[in-house]
Amino acid sequence: MSIQSADKTGAGITEKSTSRDALSSFHSANQVGSGGRDRSNTETVLSVQHVKKRIKRKMIIHDVTFDVRAGEIFGFLGPNGAGKTTTIRMLVDLIKPTEGTITVCGHNVNRDPEQALRHIGSIVENPEVYSYLTGWENLEHFARMQPGVDEQRIREVVELVRLDRRIHDKVSTYSLGMRQRLGIAQALLGRPKLLILDEPTNGLDPKGIKEMRAFIRLLAAEGMAVFVSSHLLSEIQLLCDRVAIISRGKVLAVGGVRELVETHSHMAVWQLEPRDKGLAILQNSPHVQMITNADELIDDSIVAGSGADAIFTEMDEEHIAELVTQMTASGISVKGVTKINPTLEQLFLKMTEGEILE
Repeated sequence: MSIQSADKTGAGITEKSTSRDALSSFHSANQVGSGGRDRSNTETVLSVQHVKKRIKRKMIIHDVTFDVRAGEIFGFLGPNGAGKTTTIRMLVDLIKPTEGTITVCGHNVNRDPEQALRHIGSIVENPEVYSYLTGWENLEHFARMQPGVDEQRIREVVELVRLDRRIHDKVSTYSLGMRQRLGIAQALLGRPKLLILDEPTNGLDPKGIKEMRAFIRLLAAEGMAVFVSSHLLSEIQLLCDRVAIISRGKVLAVGGVRELVETHSHMAVWQLEPRDKGLAILQNSPHVQMITNADELIDDSIVAGSGADAIFTEMDEEHIAELVTQMTASGISVKGVTKINPTLEQLFLKMTEGEILE
């Protein structure tokens, strides 16, 4: 008998970037030390406390609470109609909450939006750029709307997003990834402490997604709080330090990616002989929940590799040994037990009952 672990969490992957010099210049101007801040910094940049939103007598958002800290990448996940977009629009003061408070760097977004929004850079939905202008002309246009943004600052953000070779070309000639980077450059003009990105990898090819991931990590490594929404759960799992899962206007869970998958789901795949006799013991155990939809909750490669006779269960790890002992005493051969940590996508589907992401 073998007891193995199939870990699919994918946490802790890092990548290098070539834009660190530009970023150090950026954060020096932003009064963040050139050495940057690590992600364990506990300074709260965004605080969302007991926020509710009612539209036409219908409660859309129910008591949403979470925070985003300096130097971390925070993922926000929600299926269709969950309230994800409504929440994001409240963060940037496009709509007002019915109840609750949203603060950015200590400033209340509802009562003092001008001060709060000075600390926010955001791309909500699609980057707002003008195709008939060059990238530089776009940034000049938006710079005029913000006090203290000069030509030097424009050069800094252009170098930071690596558009210096194409910045004087018309945006109509840009790829989607270049447009996304131009949008982020625009969002960074005012030296924000919080960057809100709604679907930053939407439509990008694998190379563009990888570049965007590395760039976002670089910003966070230097102390910026980054709030990311995405329907690409595998990408969120690779990218984010913590996530919030929202469904039907309620936050179901907030925490680190690895913490969530390990806390909320304990799965095991059993190989037993005779199968029926072992299955009966598992079904009768108060510590075991049988999994009948393994293809939805467990990685396809694990399901396929387990064979047709595999039995999929959800249970606390501490009960595996006692069940093995019980089966052995009953004359059942335990060929193997594989413990599984599911992906964030599988956890999401379980928690939201299979709803589709926005």
